[in-house]
Amino acid sequence: MTSVDAITLEFNPRVMAVQPSATLAMTARAMELKRAGKPVIGLSAGEPDFDTPAPISEAGIEAIKAGFTHYTQNMGVPELRERISEKLKADNGLEYSPGQILCSNGAKQSVALAVSVLCRPGDEVLIPTPYWVSYPEMTRFAGATPVPITTSVDKDYRISAAQLDAAITENTRLLILCSPSNPTGSVYLKEELEEIAAVLRKHPHVYVLSDEIYEYVIFDAEQHSFASFDGMKDRTITVNGFSKGFAMTGWRLGYMAGPEPIVKAASKIQSQFTSAPCSITQKAGIAALEMDKGIIREMVAAFRQRRDFVLGELAELDGVRCPKPEGAFYLFPDVSGYYGKTTPQGNTITDSQDLCFYLLDEKNVALVPGQAFGDPNGIRISYAASMDDLKEALRRIKEGLSQLQ
Repeated sequence: MTSVDAITLEFNPRVMAVQPSATLAMTARAMELKRAGKPVIGLSAGEPDFDTPAPISEAGIEAIKAGFTHYTQNMGVPELRERISEKLKADNGLEYSPGQILCSNGAKQSVALAVSVLCRPGDEVLIPTPYWVSYPEMTRFAGATPVPITTSVDKDYRISAAQLDAAITENTRLLILCSPSNPTGSVYLKEELEEIAAVLRKHPHVYVLSDEIYEYVIFDAEQHSFASFDGMKDRTITVNGFSKGFAMTGWRLGYMAGPEPIVKAASKIQSQFTSAPCSITQKAGIAALEMDKGIIREMVAAFRQRRDFVLGELAELDGVRCPKPEGAFYLFPDVSGYYGKTTPQGNTITDSQDLCFYLLDEKNVALVPGQAFGDPNGIRISYAASMDDLKEALRRIKEGLSQLQ
């Protein structure tokens, strides 16, 4: 009998081109060490550490009790899409009918659907770095080519209009913007977005995917939906969801809003791949949009306090540069000042991956190396953790860095 190992198994080349998620890989490694009894503090996961607010959970429970446990319309129940339409108008100044809104199993699926619908082999997708790890992989799976636009710590990790203009070619199909940003927490200023829109007006063949999943987790800045700028609505797919702002990561509910032909095409793919999101989750999503937002403001206040603490601790370290993030719950410090140094075990730190594994293995702190985000000079620190854990984690990080020679 022929063993499976003896068979040459060939996969779709697009599958082979996709890299596994580094954030999930680091989280899995940290959980493995925890199970082995190590006192690991995880600062690698991209999710709020708060429980889902009670009004949302109660709505989900009531949905189960009422027997709302069957398939729904593929695009999402009309009531949820109506509430999203109202939210977009009230919060973002955007007019979308329920027919221009598609609810999916998380904002991640919405991004993947938008990229899959718009991008063709030979197309280029412009992605500012540092980027969320999935953008280039979704691009590759669609058969297109990711084209990074490098930003810097000195510019608060935001691209300029001049950079964008220089990067656009006849093959450019899509620009992906994420503000507030994962992994940097950077928020684009209104005037910066207007300058980007001005460039795009000269290039009508380029579409924009505006990932606004961290919209509610914002501090002293203002969030501006890219579709609200003149001439951009008909070329922009706005993606948002419930995971980050409402602490609903496990519920899996996101949505896109955009030109109806694009949304309908995405809906067609979703109908064949997954169908609609969970019926219970959709009822919870309606409750999230209807509840008092004071609960969200309390979460954001806690994130602000944690951000300020971690930022203050990092400022005490020589060789670390970190801009002040105005949104999300991440910091992305430049740690390249430690490259070339040697650990107490005699190993040389050559890049952020070496540094992250050193801090994980020797100091039991889980971080994510910058290579995963397209910037090898940085590391991502999530401060979606308790203040006690953050204090201990920063103590360990500072100790570990001080021991490098």
